[in-house]
Amino acid sequence: MDLDAYVAAHGAEWRRLEQLTGRRRLDAAEVDELVALYQRSATHLSALRSRSPDPVLVNRLSQLVLAARARITGRPRPSWAAVGRFVVADLPAALYRAWPWWCAVATGFTVLSVFLMWFVAGHPDSAAAFVGEDAAKELVDSGFAGYYTEFSAPTFAFHLWTHNAWLAAQCLASGVLVVPVFWLLWQNALNIGVVGGVMISYGRADVFFGLITPHGLLELTGIFVAAGVGLRTAWAWIAPPAHLSRGRAVAEAGRSAIVVAAGLVGLFAVSALLEAFVTPAPVPVAVRVAVGATVWLAFLSYALFLGRRAAGSTPAPPAS
Repeated sequence: MDLDAYVAAHGAEWRRLEQLTGRRRLDAAEVDELVALYQRSATHLSALRSRSPDPVLVNRLSQLVLAARARITGRPRPSWAAVGRFVVADLPAALYRAWPWWCAVATGFTVLSVFLMWFVAGHPDSAAAFVGEDAAKELVDSGFAGYYTEFSAPTFAFHLWTHNAWLAAQCLASGVLVVPVFWLLWQNALNIGVVGGVMISYGRADVFFGLITPHGLLELTGIFVAAGVGLRTAWAWIAPPAHLSRGRAVAEAGRSAIVVAAGLVGLFAVSALLEAFVTPAPVPVAVRVAVGATVWLAFLSYALFLGRRAAGSTPAPPAS
């Protein structure tokens, strides 16, 4: 192929296609011309790919053909209606349908954490065994409270957001395997139980609960939701409904899990802001706790009350 001759023969068509593709509005004749030039240029591109050694020209024409195709078929545009439906219908409905699972996880986690706190607080030697005597004293004196002011609030918030989102993603992704979810929950319950028990044993229960409650209510609920939805997916695999195959049941539960995962991104952003800005704020403990409790109750109302109405107006996935 004589590349220069080929470009000379068709370059005008490519330039015209580029002009039409870049215009905001086209009349009927120009639309017909655009389609015809797109078809011819796609043929030219195919010929160049098979015969031309010039990757620059092939890449340029490929981009032009793709842009023309996008103009013809229509570029996807974000739909605010779809976003609104997700927020007021899809997400609360998915949360509501899974509420027995994440409430059961919350109950078990709370019972285990409280037991560990009681055990560690009642057996001082166990605190030293878990974290070491020097580390326990450092934790009580400054380590626990200092954790919330060690970094600047924006940096701390971003770190918390990504950490919690990653933890939730692990619960959701590994839910079908069951064991990893319980392992992640155990690690977090052990951490809370031991730290809380150490603080209580040294007479600093007010510091512990005053700092962990403002953000912990919402943050831990997000973890419970992720774990519960992950386990719900596992149950769809273990005991699928009679009218569904195991693969179909897991697929349905997985689609619901994806909706919840997207919603948890926002939830953990809010909990990170609470932990970075509200928890260490120099205001009375009652004010900090009230702010955190208000946000937490708002989420529960969203998930349970709005979710119940949304679930009633949208078809339930068969795998629930």
